[in-house]
Amino acid sequence: MKIVIAPDSFKESLSALEVAESIEKGFKQVIPDAEYIKVPMADGGEGTVQSLVDATGGEIISKTVTGPLGEPVEAFFGILGNKTTAVIEMAAASGLHLVPAKKRNPLMTTTRGTGELIASALDYGVNHIIIGIGGSATNDGGAGMAKALGTHLLDKDGKEIGEGGASLVDLASINLSELDPRLETIKIEVACDVDNPLTGEKGASVIFGPQKGATQEMIVQLDKSLAHYAAIIERDLGKKINDVPGAGAAGGLGGGLLAFLPAELKRGVEIVIEATGLSQIVEDADMVITGEGKIDGQTIFGKTPIGVAKTAKKYGVPVVGIAGNVANDSHVVHEHGIDAIFSIVPGVVVLEDAFKHAGEYVERTAANIAAVFKMKG
Repeated sequence: MKIVIAPDSFKESLSALEVAESIEKGFKQVIPDAEYIKVPMADGGEGTVQSLVDATGGEIISKTVTGPLGEPVEAFFGILGNKTTAVIEMAAASGLHLVPAKKRNPLMTTTRGTGELIASALDYGVNHIIIGIGGSATNDGGAGMAKALGTHLLDKDGKEIGEGGASLVDLASINLSELDPRLETIKIEVACDVDNPLTGEKGASVIFGPQKGATQEMIVQLDKSLAHYAAIIERDLGKKINDVPGAGAAGGLGGGLLAFLPAELKRGVEIVIEATGLSQIVEDADMVITGEGKIDGQTIFGKTPIGVAKTAKKYGVPVVGIAGNVANDSHVVHEHGIDAIFSIVPGVVVLEDAFKHAGEYVERTAANIAAVFKMKG
């Protein structure tokens, strides 16, 4: 019997690997002789680096880079077990959590640190980079990232423009003559689960600016700056990024990656499934167990459990989902490949206790699922 365990993390309580280990412990209490394969998963957001490193036997690399406000911050990226793939969460270098609430100002914040992480990954000789772009503090269209990799963004006097979204309005020309040449042969996949364009009513500034500290006046200024930036990119590089779905992700970093690097925007869970080789692993499985902190109506929109379920269903493998919270509208997941769902919470508990004892709850629930599975078999 082969059981594949492929959960996402339970945020604020367990990493994806810890969830998988607890599921395995519970199952082994009932079915000790089965073959268990743990594949920690993610959807491209927070925890993706850790999950892919855990799933492939890779390593975490720490690096001091330029933070969103221009000050040094301690960031990280992962080198996967194959030694040829790096995985980066832009939030590690340019994330909102790195900026105190009172200092949040997307007119000034920069993605330079994200570019520095990309450069560091290239130093390890990788030929494939996965970049998750959620949780940004920035609205600079990836300009800081591009400059860190050798792009010259020049004003009318031929000088480098400043950092942050406000400086984009000064852009007069783009020079790629010193762009890192190693990027020419690199495959770059960007985990992007939003379809917002760069500018306009659904663009980066209007939709995501307020959470980064933008006032209404700032939003207007930032949107105009990004529109100008896109126009110069189209003129000098021949790339139309303004209306591309996902270009507005991470304050326009999605668009910047498309403009300056050989990047492709994809659903995060699809990238993770490919990187872990999940399809080959589940092909001959008897059951797949997946899960995340909350299973609800939103789970069907690109979340880990559905990605795992769709992969398993290609081979007719039954799929069980577990979660800390199973919402009233969670039944929709049954139409997308998850055969049964279980909440791990044993009763009415204080949230703090639920987080504290999550591992025990997962293990107990897994044992009960295994008992039902064994009884059926």
